[in-house]
Amino acid sequence: MDYVLGIDIGTGSVKAVAVDLQGKPFAEHQEMYSFSSPKPGYHEQDPEIIWHAFRACVKGVIEKTGEQPLAAGLSSALHSFVPVDGNCRALAPMMTWADSRSFAVAKKLWASKEGKAIYKATGTPLHAMSPLCKLIWLKKNQRKLFQTAAKFIGIKEYIWFRLFNEFVVDQSIASGTGLFDIVALKWHPESLALADVTADRLSRPESTFYTQKCKTGDVFSMGTPVNISASDGCLANLGSMADKPGVAAITIGTSGAVRVASSTPLPNEKAMTFSYILDKDTYICGGPVNNGGIAMQWWVKNFSGTGLTEKEYDNVFKQVEQVPPGAKGLIFLPYLTGERAPIWDSESCGNFFGVKLEHTRAHFSRAVLEGICLALKDVLETLEQNAGPVKQINISGGFVKSRVWVQALADITGKPLAVVQAEDASAIGAALMTMKAAGLTGEYPAAPVDNLKMYQPDDINYKVYQKQFKIYRQLYADLKKTMQKVAGLLKIAVS
Repeated sequence: MDYVLGIDIGTGSVKAVAVDLQGKPFAEHQEMYSFSSPKPGYHEQDPEIIWHAFRACVKGVIEKTGEQPLAAGLSSALHSFVPVDGNCRALAPMMTWADSRSFAVAKKLWASKEGKAIYKATGTPLHAMSPLCKLIWLKKNQRKLFQTAAKFIGIKEYIWFRLFNEFVVDQSIASGTGLFDIVALKWHPESLALADVTADRLSRPESTFYTQKCKTGDVFSMGTPVNISASDGCLANLGSMADKPGVAAITIGTSGAVRVASSTPLPNEKAMTFSYILDKDTYICGGPVNNGGIAMQWWVKNFSGTGLTEKEYDNVFKQVEQVPPGAKGLIFLPYLTGERAPIWDSESCGNFFGVKLEHTRAHFSRAVLEGICLALKDVLETLEQNAGPVKQINISGGFVKSRVWVQALADITGKPLAVVQAEDASAIGAALMTMKAAGLTGEYPAAPVDNLKMYQPDDINYKVYQKQFKIYRQLYADLKKTMQKVAGLLKIAVS
């Protein structure tokens, strides 16, 4: 069978999905890896381990299909950062998006006029996740390494170099660095000056349709076209068929995100929503939240009973089904790892509010699930201020396996939800982009209609959640200063 291979290089794994020429996935393979956290705020990985996982993943899916792909496309997580020498050898562990050691840099930059101008030009929130802030931190704290490195790159650039021996970055990944002008489509001079780097210490930006043919048979067969494609979030919109106005995409994995497509960037200075590039005609604009599945994982692991098993997750979701929407007034702020959009506060923390004697474990389980959904609604309403009303949300990520979780999201947002692709939206998006880039199709293939599973919001539940959402928003405003004091105590305890 003729097929295109979409490969998503994530924070926890590489996943490859074989997609036929009608856009339907039919085979997949996944290779897992971990991260290290040697100090508080550090979140590191070895890029060479990820390269070997990439190779094993491609080999695994080719073995399952029994054939080489017609072409392949690469998706990857944003905001990874690794200093390398001229031969692309890592000089230090790679910082992932979750690395927060440059928090103070981001906070200072956000408060400045210079920072706000950079945000508008680059579309990247001023946050510790961004390579701009990581570069500034490196310059201040590891000066010798900063001066020695030939290039500062991300994980897809690392893998691309291994494949083609060139430092190239797609415009989508570049648009998430804080160093790239998303309208002029070149490295942003003001960002470069602030980071004290020249453009030649970064990779060469290319269109998301940029393609090279393999010159060896090391990973793919010789002559196989490989499309550089885009970032995972942008491709998740494409893979979820949410690349048109009026349709949003929500992904909940470890973290979560709300994204809409637009023909222009949609900056929102207060909420610092992002504007990243999908292709020459489309920006994907939205906001990421730190606490998606990781918050539910925390609850199940520590408070549910037997640990992180599929059976235990099922038990928790059964508990949630027993409790009416609103969890009897119990509200959960899910900021267990700080929060990104729309509050951008790394010092925020989780909180249960409204606890009474009548609340049981089941109420707490429902409150955790609802808190994650309320955080996403907060981002969605912020986006609608600039993007216009959203009529439908296409969803992806591991949470789609839970009917009660998906229905709660529909009721809380008040929007119909469509499950277009279950878990592999980014990899599928890479395959769809590759089909167009390789000339296998004139336009991006549409999802088969029989793939759609719809969830409609319940009007009565929506009214309950509208009241609860007002309290949810007010809680953070009321507790912000107290959260910062608690964060200060934690820093003292760690030191």
